[in-house]
Amino acid sequence: MDSQVMTNPDEIARLYRQLSLFPSLSRAEVGPVITSQYGGKYSNIYTEWSQRDLERNENVKFCKQYIVFHDDKSVVFSAPSGNCTEFQGVLLSKDAPSGEMKAVVRKGTVKGEENQFLEIWSKNKMKSINLTALKKHGKVYEDEQFGCLVWSHSETHLLYVAEKKRPKAESFFQTESSALSSTVDEEETLRSEKKEAVKGEQFVFYEDWGETLVHKSSPVLCVVDIEGNNVSVLEGMPDNISPGQAFWAPGDTGVVFVGWCHEPFRLGLKFCPNRSSSLFYVDLTGGKCEQLSSGTSAVSSPRLSPDQCRIVYQENTVYGPHMQCSRLCMYDWYTKKTSVVVDVVKRPGEDGFAGIYCTQLPPQCWSADSQRIIVACPQRSRKELLMVDINTGSVTSLTAKSGMGAWCLLTVERDLIVASCSSPNCPPSLRVGFLPTRDSEEEVVWITLEESQTMPEVDWQILAFKPPSEQDNSQYPGLDFEALLIKPKEVKNGVKLPLIVFPHGGPHSVIVADWLLSPAVLCRMGFAILLVNYRGSLGFGQDNILSLPGNVGTQDVKDVQFAVESVLKGDEFDKQKLAVYGGSHGGFLACHLIGQYPGYYKACVALNPVVNLASMVCSTDIPDWCMFEAGCDYSTESLHDPANVEQMLNKSPIKLTTRVQTPVLLILGEDDKRVPHEQGIEYYRALKAKQVPVRLLLYPGNNHTLSNVDAESDGFMNTALWIIQHLLCE
Repeated sequence: MDSQVMTNPDEIARLYRQLSLFPSLSRAEVGPVITSQYGGKYSNIYTEWSQRDLERNENVKFCKQYIVFHDDKSVVFSAPSGNCTEFQGVLLSKDAPSGEMKAVVRKGTVKGEENQFLEIWSKNKMKSINLTALKKHGKVYEDEQFGCLVWSHSETHLLYVAEKKRPKAESFFQTESSALSSTVDEEETLRSEKKEAVKGEQFVFYEDWGETLVHKSSPVLCVVDIEGNNVSVLEGMPDNISPGQAFWAPGDTGVVFVGWCHEPFRLGLKFCPNRSSSLFYVDLTGGKCEQLSSGTSAVSSPRLSPDQCRIVYQENTVYGPHMQCSRLCMYDWYTKKTSVVVDVVKRPGEDGFAGIYCTQLPPQCWSADSQRIIVACPQRSRKELLMVDINTGSVTSLTAKSGMGAWCLLTVERDLIVASCSSPNCPPSLRVGFLPTRDSEEEVVWITLEESQTMPEVDWQILAFKPPSEQDNSQYPGLDFEALLIKPKEVKNGVKLPLIVFPHGGPHSVIVADWLLSPAVLCRMGFAILLVNYRGSLGFGQDNILSLPGNVGTQDVKDVQFAVESVLKGDEFDKQKLAVYGGSHGGFLACHLIGQYPGYYKACVALNPVVNLASMVCSTDIPDWCMFEAGCDYSTESLHDPANVEQMLNKSPIKLTTRVQTPVLLILGEDDKRVPHEQGIEYYRALKAKQVPVRLLLYPGNNHTLSNVDAESDGFMNTALWIIQHLLCE
């Protein structure tokens, strides 16, 4: 049969460039309510976006503002306020609650060295503090795991997180410096550093918190006195924790924060909200530090209610699945009591609610009456906005009737919700709407502030699968799973589509019906794509998650294969033109599939794949993951137990290389701490020894996500051409 797949590299690159122009939303803030001279009320909405720039080889960040006229319960009029403006060097920024001031942490260069500055903007004036020059701490944390920039309720102080200052280290053989200083101040600084210098400490190893948190080891909480320009590091914190996600306690009496335990050693935190951690409060007057949560669980993203009476936060079990169904807990500031608002959901009930699955709660998620929480999380293969009543624990979807596949909550301020939404055929658009009153039967009326261009050429649907009885999990029977099928809407008569199979990574993650650049380009090229949420994925209940550990390499592989074979029973697809593509655990599955079903797939692309759990356990930032997913009990003493090593090896696709016939493209990040690139090299050598066609791309400066613009775009082009070569040209 004829093919309608685009094969010309220049045309593919042109299409990729075109679709990569769609930006994504990363942040929004709602300004204070302003009453105009004509009596109308309005608020300004500040948004931050990110867009790939293939010419500059970077993600360009820009901001745009909108004006929304409203009556506190519905939007009367809305419009953009000015054009987009790129911002450079900004690490963190935050408007004061009153809207009178704005704080910005920015990086800049002084005499060839990178410095960090705190800027306080007020009306048309700005004052700047060189944080690096003060030498009170190391670099400011800008990441989502620890970082924060928070105004005190009085707007007189700022709170942020930075790396702890370490004394300067020098060699045992260091002699007195004869370097000339240009100023008296610099000479004094050199003398001070010389006095503090520690000999023999230059090469001491400091543990960090792993993937994307490299060099982040010992964070400290820092407070800035706006009027006095004074920066101080808070004392009184326990030595065995790393503080982060901090905010001002009611009345500015102290600071509430999450503290992650260092013992027995630091493990990777990115996508791992199952690390031992607690909620703490440090009193600024007495310096006393108090633990507010039990200390036997993992907590994250505490959020203070507008009435400053309650703190909600997420709670997970320590170890076990890295991503799991979370409890939503609440701490009452005045009674000191903790309650569970929403518990872990084992299986979705009649109302369809499947549980809460978030890496973090949104920074602003409370309703104005302090009675409800808004969260965005997967519910099966869609991502929805959910409203939680803190008194009853009832959960209501605000977007269930929407035709969009994925919603992301940016902020909620005085019941005005700012969100983005997208689908596989529609890039993100910006919408606002007011939350109805608590007892109201009304639904949110969404107003679009920034429309996106829908692609009529792309069709998508969610498919449901029930595994055959022989593949049912005896411990967790009756579970189902889903897949997202994306395909060209128009197909020439007689043409059967080649199919690319995408199992996701994690394994405890999920592919929701979101805008995804690579699948969108491949679909526009003429491929159909099947993205499989096998059993073990998020959004289907905790039982679904727990069914997979100990069964990796079998249950997940069979689910993917069953989904593929089920789809191929239709007459739309070419059974001889199948490719498999996956990253991380998705790469683990891709390598398993070509080993367990030799010759079934004609091309394989694996990004940072896990190929040997036994060799990975000693080099990854998440050794507990290797053991737990293989079905072993994790403890620091059992890492090298021969029985565990054997079990991990037996679960790994490296054991199946003698059966592989499919040509394999490996795409690796050289700086990957999660699945070190040596995993891919190990597989590359095994395939080379068996004379299986294999190609390896290694991208320096890239971690596990391979998200640098050059690696992402080059990796896509190589992926597309590899699949074309082995599906269509042989």
